[in-house]
Amino acid sequence: MLSWDEFDKEEEGEVAAKGANAGHATEANMDRLDGAGAAAAVEARAVTANDSAAIVRAKAALDKLDVAEGLAELEGASARVAVDEKRMINCRADLNQLVPFKYDWAWQKYLDGCANHWMPQEVNMTADIALWKNPEGLTDDERRIVMRNLGFFSTADSLVANNLVLAVYRLITNPECRQYILRQAFEEAIHTHAYQYCIESLAMDEGEIFNMYHEIPSVAKKAAWGLKYTRSISDPKFETGTVDTDKELLRNLVAYYCVLEGIFFYCGFTQILSMGRRNKMTGVAEQFQYILRDESMHLNFGIDVINQIKIENPHLWDAEMKEEATQMILQGTQLEIEYARDTMPRGVLGMNAAMMEDYLKFIANRRLSQIGLKEEYPGTTNPFPWMSEIMDLKKEKNFFETRVIEYQTGGALSWD
Repeated sequence: MLSWDEFDKEEEGEVAAKGANAGHATEANMDRLDGAGAAAAVEARAVTANDSAAIVRAKAALDKLDVAEGLAELEGASARVAVDEKRMINCRADLNQLVPFKYDWAWQKYLDGCANHWMPQEVNMTADIALWKNPEGLTDDERRIVMRNLGFFSTADSLVANNLVLAVYRLITNPECRQYILRQAFEEAIHTHAYQYCIESLAMDEGEIFNMYHEIPSVAKKAAWGLKYTRSISDPKFETGTVDTDKELLRNLVAYYCVLEGIFFYCGFTQILSMGRRNKMTGVAEQFQYILRDESMHLNFGIDVINQIKIENPHLWDAEMKEEATQMILQGTQLEIEYARDTMPRGVLGMNAAMMEDYLKFIANRRLSQIGLKEEYPGTTNPFPWMSEIMDLKKEKNFFETRVIEYQTGGALSWD
């Protein structure tokens, strides 16, 4: 078996030759290798008698390649990157050089996301299918909750993913943050896959569910609210670099991280997870658990990005921007309160719309304080303390048992 111990063993004659530079090539040797490598590359480009006409044309075209011009088109300056040069937005350092890291927290979130990878097919939907098909299995109120939430979420994560890949990735000028954004975009695809898996498993009308964000007013209003903050920055010609455009990006980040992922998802998550706690729709609820864990990390990443932009660009976070961000969070909270009343017109699952309103105001206060804004709902408390347990990224209470367990699904999936 190949072993590094064997690899490190040296022949007696090699030890003296290495001397003080053991493990490192000397500068003279590197120069010789550079020269030999360059000569070999030139030789490889030479046309030979065995080359076809197409190969000859390809080599001739490469002779005209302007390397300097090509490198100039890459994002950022063409020099080795120093940590102090890295910035969250409007950075001129080479964005293709991942290291050295400036924001270690972004890289750690990328690693955590990879370690917590999961796929919808790992979740057994047999019990859910039987319950859904049974006319007496769920009440009309419970069925309304399942359908409304699958209707909203099935397209909401696509809206978030589109915003990430078509706008945010390009405008965030830090490679370790971009690395996490790529991971987040993939997770949004997994979430959309999960909703499709639930809809297909339960034999729902796919057209009805996926088009709810057009047809159901309480769903449509949330989608429309989010989309208006994507419209300008998703234009390929949009560039940051002025106070106005930098603020436009900041508004988008507040809208998508603090409101869409930080408020709009919470009514639905609470309703579905409450069903799971009552041993109903346990397969759907298990997937929502995994999604909530991912979304909690997305939210924390977005808040860190917003706060870092504020630190690096304090002039952007003026009284006008603070008021605007506050209004965005309050508007999002109001829309989610209306959504809660629509999905839950009567008390169900040990909760009602009034309790959900209190919970959403509690969540809104947290979002405001997380980005340094004043809480707008004084005295609000959390009526669903069990949701805090579910969002704890270390441990998770199993729906089907009373003991606390560590998740181990799909190999690497773990709450640690």
